[in-house]
Amino acid sequence: MPSMWRRVLSSSRFVVIVAVLGTLVGALALMIYAALEIAVVVADATRAGVSAKGAKTLALGLIESTDLFLLSVVMLIIGLGLHALFVDDTLPLPRWLEIHDLDDLKAKLISVVVAVLGVLFLGEVVKWDGQRELLGIGAGIALVIAALTFFLMQKPAKKE
Repeated sequence: MPSMWRRVLSSSRFVVIVAVLGTLVGALALMIYAALEIAVVVADATRAGVSAKGAKTLALGLIESTDLFLLSVVMLIIGLGLHALFVDDTLPLPRWLEIHDLDDLKAKLISVVVAVLGVLFLGEVVKWDGQRELLGIGAGIALVIAALTFFLMQKPAKKE
């Protein structure tokens, strides 16, 4: 009986495949949506003609689409990371994307989240009309980035 229970518990890690598939499908959906959004933004900008306002609208649309692409990368990293951690760690991935433990996954995710926050702030700067307060938004984003960086720098004590 203990042997069977051990096999059941060992095999339960494959339940994570549901999360892996879900995040990979989500990543693909976000990438397709962002690509379609870029096509619409470029088509709208082309129809509007060349102007300062058109350039600002085009830049803002492309920045927002880039934000979607970065979110899709987050989903992809989560899916690949969960697969590597729970299912199969022999998946051939580029060296920069190799994930051997939860700390590796956290580091990859935090790096992309920092990039997403930077793009989000850039979008706010492009949308800025002189009326809204950018300092508060920038300070909030900077604080989150600083906290994430501090969290990332904390190394857990190695067990002997």
